[in-house]
Amino acid sequence: MPEILYDFPIQAPPERVFDALVTPAGLDAWWTLESDGIAGMGQRYRFFFGGSYVWAGMVRRYERARVVEWELTEADADWTGTRLSFALEPDGAGTVVHFRHSGWAEANEHFRITGYCWAMYLRLLRRFVEHGERVPYAERLNA
Repeated sequence: MPEILYDFPIQAPPERVFDALVTPAGLDAWWTLESDGIAGMGQRYRFFFGGSYVWAGMVRRYERARVVEWELTEADADWTGTRLSFALEPDGAGTVVHFRHSGWAEANEHFRITGYCWAMYLRLLRRFVEHGERVPYAERLNA
């Protein structure tokens, strides 16, 4: 099965990166328009992207400041059942983020577009964690 993989550094400790990944305020700063959920194994998150784009995921892996993985349970057809994983590796005063979006049935057009979008969003994650920068939701893919 095709996967989207990115490894990149963030100049911040793993705890700060993790908070940007698992708290609604953190997610809303770089990825979602709005989100809700409680960090923890088996917990449900909802991800709001505007209009009818309300997706949901269950936490399948959770280790504080080390790894979080969601299985998408409600999303576009080819995203449903895929998994979003963020594994954090301490690196001096910073963190290396190992991102993985797995479980795609095929490398279709949506897969390729999603790979590009993740690159853009992960860049915003870095900017938010390192500098506190919040790009307005409507401007994120052009920032």
